Amino acid sequence: MPPRTRHTRAACAAAAATGALLLTGLTGSASAGTTTPPSAAETLRTDQAPPALLHAMQRDLGLTAEQAGHRLANEADAGATAGRLRAALGADYAGAWVSGTDSGTLTVATTDPADTAAITRQGAHATVVRHSLAALDTAKARLDRAATRDGGTDVPVWYVDVRANALVVQAVRTGAARDLLRAAGVDASLARVTKSVERPRPLYDLRGGDAYYINNSGRCSIGFPVTRGTQQGFATAGHCGRAGSGTSGYNQVAQGTFQASTFPGRDTAWVATNSSWTATPYVKGAGGQNVQVTGSTQAPVGASVCRSGSTTGWHCGTIQQLNTSVTYPEGTITGVTRTSVCAEPGDSGGSYISGSQAQGVTSGGSGNCSSGGTTYFQPINPLLQGYGLTLKTNTGGGDPGDPGDPGDPSGTWAAGTVYQAGDTVTYGGATYRCLQGHQAQPGWEPPNVPALWQRA
Repeated sequence: MPPRTRHTRAACAAAAATGALLLTGLTGSASAGTTTPPSAAETLRTDQAPPALLHAMQRDLGLTAEQAGHRLANEADAGATAGRLRAALGADYAGAWVSGTDSGTLTVATTDPADTAAITRQGAHATVVRHSLAALDTAKARLDRAATRDGGTDVPVWYVDVRANALVVQAVRTGAARDLLRAAGVDASLARVTKSVERPRPLYDLRGGDAYYINNSGRCSIGFPVTRGTQQGFATAGHCGRAGSGTSGYNQVAQGTFQASTFPGRDTAWVATNSSWTATPYVKGAGGQNVQVTGSTQAPVGASVCRSGSTTGWHCGTIQQLNTSVTYPEGTITGVTRTSVCAEPGDSGGSYISGSQAQGVTSGGSGNCSSGGTTYFQPINPLLQGYGLTLKTNTGGGDPGDPGDPGDPSGTWAAGTVYQAGDTVTYGGATYRCLQGHQAQPGWEPPNVPALWQRA
């Protein structure tokens, strides 16, 4: 089958009316006479995207209301398809991304021309490249390690660019980038050095979402409400405070204490709140509207993403690169996601969300919301995993519970556990492979969500 867009205008309209969007190339686990498994769009609840998010997408991405809805559905579909192809291609896999006004085209890269037929059968566009994603990720990891010894602010940003099939190194001085590559022992054929005037920095002061105060002085923002057992709290940026720092809320009422914080290296932290504060599955949207959070499935490169910030409000853009490293004056941060969303001082710590799926907390960036800029967020799933937190979600199926709670007694799948693409679990006597990174929750058992799990 030739490459094609994932949902035509007519097909999307029909799907919206019926509430059932079918995955391209889906090989469902349901047998004849059983209920059809939910599609990716149904699993990620794209039909429940709040008006505030859709309006911001229209404004910042130049979309119509119809295109914004189609885009979210296509991006959910693309993530599931890319996950299945990543598992199928193995070491040949070289990345995936979406493109087009409504993200209607999924491109999957491979190092083996023999894989192209399998890719196009899934409705994706195939491209053959020189380097696998694993090779580029390995080179970037070497650069990360070298930067802790020999790096500086003259080489502010580097990342794996799957569309360019290269490790891109942005530098104020290109000579400094070449020195760093030599120190890391990275093959020059893997890298592309570009000139940059970026001087990224953490975005301090007022923060996105609901503001909070640290030790009655500095201010940051709540990223996402979380729980840890019966303890409630929220995730935020690590540069906002250190373990033991006290916080008060937007209303200056005593709120909680930083339990853990990492910065630099990562930009993660979480605050445990007192009994006056209750974790809710919402992010503050435009005009104070509640934007619901239903999960934390990672969006693909090229996907739309929106940010809530107390300085600049709702702004949207696209995910440019995953697995980015950025050097601030305080040191290098690894594993962040690079976006085209603008931000300004005061927006740091705020929520990044794609549809209803939590993506991460605002770290820092360059530029502003008048002339445009680049902003980085710390992905939420590693933050949750690192601190043993459970994202507060509105699933209609209850709270996910504590990390490690048993799912099926005969299997290893567990609600509250953060799974990465490629992880395997057992459930109901069968083995499943994770297709997309997410935190598991009741209702998302492997047989029920083929967008997230594939039977191995």
